[in-house]
Amino acid sequence: MARTSLIFLLLSLLYIACQARSQTAASSRASNFIKASCSATKYPALCVQSLATFAPSIQQSPRQLAQTALSVSLDRVKSTQEFVSKMKKFKGVKKIEYEAIKDCIEEMSDSVDRLSKSVQELKHMGQAKGQDFLWHVSNVETWVSSALTDENTCVDGFARRGMDGKVKASIRGRVINVAQVTSNALSLVNQFASKQ
Repeated sequence: MARTSLIFLLLSLLYIACQARSQTAASSRASNFIKASCSATKYPALCVQSLATFAPSIQQSPRQLAQTALSVSLDRVKSTQEFVSKMKKFKGVKKIEYEAIKDCIEEMSDSVDRLSKSVQELKHMGQAKGQDFLWHVSNVETWVSSALTDENTCVDGFARRGMDGKVKASIRGRVINVAQVTSNALSLVNQFASKQ
């Protein structure tokens, strides 16, 4: 009886070790897929950093990678929009900064809208093929490009004279990061489209 239990225990441990190795290999393949895909983006290190935690759900799917990149971009834009809105209430904000912040909030709102549409379009396009697929992808590419323009317009608003200091630096830094993440998402959407 003890011998049977020992054999069972050893077989169980062997099975668990094999499962762990299999999961590690799958995770490694997913991470390598993300790194390879991100290498073609404009900001590869940021791309890997922002998507690495999603490797188990992305696996090796170009579609899931594009979907996740869009979702990450959307989340960052929402967070940045909230941050910029709080800066509007900051004491000591100059009138010129206040106007730039107000414009930036509007641009971020437009970016949220466009990225939300993109996420939904990619999610609901199903197994579209041919012209139908191209139409859906074209919509996503257009909206993501427009979101990127919105983000860059916000950054440009802080380039005016008389705009120095912490408010400008903190907002510009966040919005530039969002624009880089959005640029990477657009690149990954284009990669996904080219593989269909």
